[in-house]
Amino acid sequence: MKGSKAIRQPRLLIVGCGDIGMRVAALARRRYRLLALTSSPERLGVLRAAGIVPLLGNLDQPETLWRLSRLAPDAVLMLAPPADTALPHDLRSRHLISRLKQSGILSRPGKKALRVVYASTTGVYGDCGGERVAETRRCQPQTARAARRCDAEAQWRRAGRQRGWHVGVLRIPGIYDAQARSPRARLERGLPVLAAPDDVFTNHIHADDLARLCLLALDRATPGRVYNVADDSVLRMGDYFDLAADLYGLPRPRRVPRTDAAAAGLSPMMLSFMRESRQLDTTRMKAELRARLRYPTVALGLQGG
Repeated sequence: MKGSKAIRQPRLLIVGCGDIGMRVAALARRRYRLLALTSSPERLGVLRAAGIVPLLGNLDQPETLWRLSRLAPDAVLMLAPPADTALPHDLRSRHLISRLKQSGILSRPGKKALRVVYASTTGVYGDCGGERVAETRRCQPQTARAARRCDAEAQWRRAGRQRGWHVGVLRIPGIYDAQARSPRARLERGLPVLAAPDDVFTNHIHADDLARLCLLALDRATPGRVYNVADDSVLRMGDYFDLAADLYGLPRPRRVPRTDAAAAGLSPMMLSFMRESRQLDTTRMKAELRARLRYPTVALGLQGG
């Protein structure tokens, strides 16, 4: 109609637009104008082809992030992990928050509160001895990687309180699907798992469900709130690989005692996962985000997507 104002499509900035970010973009493109920060010039064409406006910048080089202080995103999805350094701090989150704070547009009177979702990890809980873990449990990270995630969570929640941003935190366990994130390759390599007396509880979320949860959190997360996001499976790690092997028609992995795991060829990172056992309580995810998973169990997810 002549003289009417065009409705501006809200802007979603995806930071760390890899596999999960691209899945989010596929779900969100009709609702948002999509932007993505990337440090790789070779990714520009891929992002444009997906209907995403790419912004070239590197979170490890804050001077390259000048474009962000001129943006007016309505929502930010922070998927980029902390850099792998010896520091206990997440400098990438610090640099991004600093640039967003510099945006005068975000601080204008009457401007709707910026909505942020930070993708964290359940590793922040550390080893819980197989106990059921709710979001109220104190974080006790046992690796430098998890400590940096704790620091990032604190940074984002503090920025939310200071600036009035609606910040939600997702604590994410092992991400899988039936293709690239499938356990098939590991099974084909013949790597072992822990013997039953040493085995640990592990938690999972399908990549497609995680993408949906990111969008639900942008809409529904209570400011400053943390959410465990996982499916309903109750599995020890060895049982997960046994299940996958049976579905794929492959031999089940051999079981080894923890004392022999390193010599059996398991990587230091895999061994670090095998030192932590917990079962995630997802009551808050279901009640507050009103999440209904497409793949509520690993058995369904490994076959369906």
